[in-house]
Amino acid sequence: MRYVPWWVLFSSVCAPILLVGGWSVSAELEGPRYDPASSTISILAADGTRGYWVMTTALVALGVCHVVTACGLRPAAPFGRLALAGGGLSAMLLAFFPAPVSGGSFAHGVVVTVGFSLLALWPVLAARRQAQRPPGRLVPLSGGTVPWGLRPGPSVGATTVMWLGGAWFLLALFVLDIAGAAERVITFAQSFWPLVVVLSCARRIGGQEPGR
Repeated sequence: MRYVPWWVLFSSVCAPILLVGGWSVSAELEGPRYDPASSTISILAADGTRGYWVMTTALVALGVCHVVTACGLRPAAPFGRLALAGGGLSAMLLAFFPAPVSGGSFAHGVVVTVGFSLLALWPVLAARRQAQRPPGRLVPLSGGTVPWGLRPGPSVGATTVMWLGGAWFLLALFVLDIAGAAERVITFAQSFWPLVVVLSCARRIGGQEPGR
């Protein structure tokens, strides 16, 4: 018996794998002309690049994973689930607003900013102080305790780290010339945190289902 459906665990595991796999394969297709330390992930999904289709597919799949996870993560507060789903939709929208090979794109920048903000806020918006009894055949945690990943302390900590990571990315982009490295760290963190939350919810407990 699980506190969340099995497909939520599957989608949350796939998210960071798809992200890392996408940028790794795309960078390999680009070859030595692409510097992963200084160049952003968005460049890999720009029109005309060799790895465009790989990175774009990975971003769309990542977005789908976040939406699926949000739909099934019933222990989380509703606003947090909406923010996670919104971050997933933003990732999918990047397929329609790719970054140019050179220069900037206002539309792309807006989508990236909105997506980052939603994924940075969702941990604290999803936090609960009291456990919620899931509907249907799902089994509540023993003792009715709030899963660790949805407690206020870890949730606020995760959101704080993500915003600090965003500030580091801006510094790396405009001053340090290591935007690619900074972006990889923060985007991986944002793709990995849903898995942490899901694992904290997916505890097995003994006994019969409620009502048996």
